[in-house]
Amino acid sequence: MYAVIRAGGKQYRVAPGDVIRVESQGTGTDGKIEFSEVLAVSGGEGQIGKPQSEARVVGEIVEQGREKKILVFHYKRKKQYKKLRGHRQPFTAVRITEIAFDGQKFTAPELPKKVAKPKKAAPAETDEGKAEAKAPAKKKAAKKHVAKKAAPKKKK
Repeated sequence: MYAVIRAGGKQYRVAPGDVIRVESQGTGTDGKIEFSEVLAVSGGEGQIGKPQSEARVVGEIVEQGREKKILVFHYKRKKQYKKLRGHRQPFTAVRITEIAFDGQKFTAPELPKKVAKPKKAAPAETDEGKAEAKAPAKKKAAKKHVAKKAAPKKKK
């Protein structure tokens, strides 16, 4: 099942589990966003219906940030006019969690929680390990710095 929604002046085809980047949205409640403008919803047998107000698309905020910088360059030939500006558009990445329509509810599978890897404990030092660690490393023969001699002066 998928739905077509409108957000930030653009239309997106979404299915449960999709992650989309939309224009910057408010944080909502508990990081949840409900898209009110649902333009179309696909049915189970490939039917597409134009929903009434009962269609519902819900998503959760994954990330907020700013896009890559784009450069806006204005130029008029023969007039010595050049202007360069940069722009970074703010975005909100939303993961679609649920599409509900006509008594049916389609939800995205739950993402597994990320578990922090346990830090490796320092290996227990034994008497042999201490002896190896304290053994001096072989020293390389140091080269002595030799000053260069000045070239002899040319006689005229």
